[in-house]
Amino acid sequence: MKKSLSLLAVAVSALFLVACGDKPAPKAEEKPAEKTAEATPSVPADAQLVIYTSRAEQLIKPIAQAYEKETGIKVAFVSDKEGPLMERLAAEGANTPADVFMTVDAGNLWQATQKGLLQPIDSAVLKANVPEHLRDPKNEWFGLSVRARTIFFNKDKVKPEQLSTYEDLASDKWKGKLCLRTSKKVYNQSLVAMLVAEDGKEATEKTVKGWVANLAAPEFADDTKMLEAIAAGQCEVGIANTYYYGRLVEKDPKFNVGIFWANQKAKGTHVNVSGAGVAKNAKHKEEAVKFLEWLSSEKAQGMFADSNLEFPVNPKVKPNSIVTGWGEFKQNVINVAQAGAGQADAVILMDKAGYK
Repeated sequence: MKKSLSLLAVAVSALFLVACGDKPAPKAEEKPAEKTAEATPSVPADAQLVIYTSRAEQLIKPIAQAYEKETGIKVAFVSDKEGPLMERLAAEGANTPADVFMTVDAGNLWQATQKGLLQPIDSAVLKANVPEHLRDPKNEWFGLSVRARTIFFNKDKVKPEQLSTYEDLASDKWKGKLCLRTSKKVYNQSLVAMLVAEDGKEATEKTVKGWVANLAAPEFADDTKMLEAIAAGQCEVGIANTYYYGRLVEKDPKFNVGIFWANQKAKGTHVNVSGAGVAKNAKHKEEAVKFLEWLSSEKAQGMFADSNLEFPVNPKVKPNSIVTGWGEFKQNVINVAQAGAGQADAVILMDKAGYK
């Protein structure tokens, strides 16, 4: 009996070790980061600027290399998902090597401010280059590129004149025709948070319940698969970030999905940002501010936005030709920080509405 228990304990221990060795699934945003913060080697001693980033290195590294070439400043990266990076910043405290925290979605940036991980930046350059609704009200972070989360449709099944607003997608005419990404993704949480800010909780809950009732398929894990389902006719309409669409169109100019700018007769299409702020305990604060100013400049904005087919945050800079081809639209100018402030309520509301 004792021998059996001993063997069982060994087996359980082995299974535990195997489970602990499993690596987390790669992040769906953009492309998986090349390495996680835990796996990242020590920051080089000669680094003059250290960036903690949840943006994939293959997108941001070429831009940093251009900055290095222009200024001679040596830039180092620590890459991981935004949650672990914020935990790391908090744990490191005054000992952190981080100068800049860079991530996607104003909700994530807002969380960083709530955790006390960033510091206010007094920069006339950033204030001039970044519109007020795309930066933190206390100037702790600034948007550096813009993505719109809008409506997409199957070109064979839907005419643009049939579309209007996010709220209209809850109407009976879209019964069995709607596809959505999971509510677990921050992008949808931010969208719903912004709808709550505009329409109120009661009206937004009605909208989200209508979306759920109209689903043609279970919620998708990512925007790309959802857009491909629209193209295949599995559903007729859906909501996605513009850059996912841009990637698909870049690969296949005949991709059978069209873009429609939502809520143009109301307050405008929901936009969000990728952005960055200076770490609270930055060792190279002056250089960190200069780097953000450079990223917001006309010289760098095209490169930064082109890397992921986003819109430049600086209104003086034209988007990539693929993005320009989608036409101009009216942005909703409610401050994107509200996407973070309202996220907790948005998550509760979506759960209550049955949005998985």
